[in-house]
Amino acid sequence: MLRSRISEILNIQYPIVQGGMAWVAEHNLAAGVSNAGGLGIIAAANAPVEIVRNEIRRVKELTDKPFGVNIMLISPHSPEIAQLVCEEKVPVVTTGAGNPGKYIEMWKEHGIKVIPVVPSVALAKRMERSGADALVVEGSEAGGHIGEQTTMVLVPQVVDAVSIPVIAAGGIADGRGMAAAFMLGAEGVQIGTRFIVANESIVHSNYKQKVIQAKDIDTEVTGRTHGHPVRALRNKMTRQYKQLENEGLPFEELEILTLGALRKAVIEGDIDTGSVMAGQIAGLVKKEQSCKEIIEEIVSERDMLFKQFI
Repeated sequence: MLRSRISEILNIQYPIVQGGMAWVAEHNLAAGVSNAGGLGIIAAANAPVEIVRNEIRRVKELTDKPFGVNIMLISPHSPEIAQLVCEEKVPVVTTGAGNPGKYIEMWKEHGIKVIPVVPSVALAKRMERSGADALVVEGSEAGGHIGEQTTMVLVPQVVDAVSIPVIAAGGIADGRGMAAAFMLGAEGVQIGTRFIVANESIVHSNYKQKVIQAKDIDTEVTGRTHGHPVRALRNKMTRQYKQLENEGLPFEELEILTLGALRKAVIEGDIDTGSVMAGQIAGLVKKEQSCKEIIEEIVSERDMLFKQFI
C-alpha cells in the first residue's frame, strides 16, 4: 500500500480527506469517512458554538478514529470555534475563507494538526511560515466557493514552493484522479462531491440524484463579476442569479437571492431554487455507496494504476 506523510501526520489508513461542505459535512458523514480509513470532517460553517460542540461529541460516539473540524474564518462564531476545538481535543483543523495565523500557535499547543485550504502559492508559503502541518490546495474545479486556478496547474506549483505535504482538491472523485494528484506531487486528496452521495450522507435524495444524473457541462459558476465565485449545478436559481448579475445588480442584493439556498437544497430537497453545490467531477459520480465502498474503490483503482505505470 502506498503510504504518504499525510497518512502518518493524521494517523489515518488512507490519505483521503473529506471536504468540509456546509450543511453536508456533519457527524454521520464524518464518522463514516473516518471509520472507512480516511479523515472525516465536520463543517462548522456559520453554526453557533454549541451546535458544533454537539457535532463533535456525536462523532466521538460513532468513531474512535481521527477526524477534523473545518472552520470558516469569516464566520462571526469562528473565534469561539477556534477555542472549542482545543477544549474538545479535536485532532485536526482545516480552515477556509481567511487566514488562521492568529490561532495556529494555540492549536499546536493543544496538539491539533493544522491544515489550511489555500488557492494560491503566495498563501501556501505564508501558511507554511505560520506553522501549518499540511495544506489543502484547491483548484477551481471544486464545488462551492472557488478560486481561479485549476488543480492541474496549482498543485505542482505549490508542491515546488513549500516543504510541508500537499493535499490536492478539486476535480478528484476516483482512483485516476488520486493517481494524477500524486503524480503532480500531492501526498493526499480531498474529496467532496462524491461523498455527497454516500449512504451515510444526510443530503436529501433529490440533491443526491441531481449529482448522480449530472453531465460534464452541468455546473455553473456565479458571482465572478463581484469576486465571489461559487460553483453549483445549474438550475432555476443559478440562471436567475446569472441574469441579475449580468444586469449589474449589486452583490449585496444578489446575496439576498441565495440566503438559505444551500440549506433548502441539502435539507429540504429544493433543487430548483436551492443551491446545489457540486464540483465539475459530478459527471463521474454515478451511484450511491457507503463511505467504505467509495474509499476502497478509489484506493484500489489508484494502486492498480501505479502498478501498471510505475
